[in-house]
Amino acid sequence: MTTLIILSVVLAVIIIAVVAAALIKVRQDLVATSADLATLAGALQTVESEHLQPLEPAVKAINGQFDIILGAFPGIARKAKIVAERRPR
Repeated sequence: MTTLIILSVVLAVIIIAVVAAALIKVRQDLVATSADLATLAGALQTVESEHLQPLEPAVKAINGQFDIILGAFPGIARKAKIVAERRPR
């Protein structure tokens, strides 16, 4: 009976040690991932400020042209419908 108690305690200690080691490894991996993400965030900020910000006026101008084109679609569709209705079948 005493042997079973000792084995149970040893097993519990082993399980606790394995879970603790796994949690320590997970924590280390999370710290490394956090550092990598901070590096990535810095790189993305650099790309945005050096490469994307200068493009903003051109993108806004292009989007403005698209707005004009998209605004013309309903009128074009109405005219196309009239033409299609007048076409002989």
